[in-house]
Amino acid sequence: MHITLAPMEGVVDHLMRDMLTQVGGFDLCVTEFVRIVDQLMPKRVFYRMCPELHNQGFTPSGVPVKVQLLGQHADWLAENAFRAIELGSHGVDLNFGCPAKTVNKSKGGAVLLREPETIYQIVRAVRQAVPKDQAVSAKMRLGFDDTSLAIANAQAIAEAGADSLVIHARTKVDGYKPPAYWDWIAKIKQQVDIPIVANGEIWNEHDAFNCQQQSECENVMLGRGALAMPNLAQVIKNTEQHMPWEQVKALLVRYSGYELFGDKGKYYPNRVKQWLGYLSRQYPQAEALFMRIRALKSAEDILRHIQS
Repeated sequence: MHITLAPMEGVVDHLMRDMLTQVGGFDLCVTEFVRIVDQLMPKRVFYRMCPELHNQGFTPSGVPVKVQLLGQHADWLAENAFRAIELGSHGVDLNFGCPAKTVNKSKGGAVLLREPETIYQIVRAVRQAVPKDQAVSAKMRLGFDDTSLAIANAQAIAEAGADSLVIHARTKVDGYKPPAYWDWIAKIKQQVDIPIVANGEIWNEHDAFNCQQQSECENVMLGRGALAMPNLAQVIKNTEQHMPWEQVKALLVRYSGYELFGDKGKYYPNRVKQWLGYLSRQYPQAEALFMRIRALKSAEDILRHIQS
């Protein structure tokens, strides 16, 4: 089984990628999206979103990282895809799944699922721009308003030359509300001939098994589930026990060090509260800790509570 760490804007940055890949079980990471409008982005933008490019595109623990691009203009996406590869990205991923209103309003992400032909042109242009030995992948939802174009969109991605496709088994309108419709992935899989990775609502090993059965996909992508249980990839792949709370606390302390002394220290209070929100799904202790720190704004005060 191949397990990918999902791109989650404002959540899974290089610090979180480092943390979770050290815990283990992941075979690939995908970055938060680089938004492309009408220019070739400066190299510093790629380095900011993917500092791993300074390490030949690997996390400190050796897991390859792939840059994700989001936009609507095929030619500009192609130019930026080539740049990402040039800088060391392990392939390029194209975002056709982001549900954010601000992104969709500017014709990026999931709104493109209304236009299979546009998707085809984007993937085709990127595939032609990127060297053949580098993978081009795409991530899509089942649709924007409904699933009526799900198969057409997947076929457009495959026919345009993508090497693989990740499917988040919900529409944009579904958002992140359960359930995920894993059986829809199986329907799509029967109509396209490229590898498909299943994504959505995998919180534990039972969900992973059910997802594999219903989607008919061996490989999965983990997002929120990996934040709720930091060793979820190892639990699924290597039947590890769920990480004890004391180990999770140690990760929180280490993450605090990353944030406080790194380039994102000012965001630390919000980031750690956000992570505790995810952890609360699996650990009641996380909810109790969140309640103690939710009104705090000082990073030092928050860290003191985590360590206590």
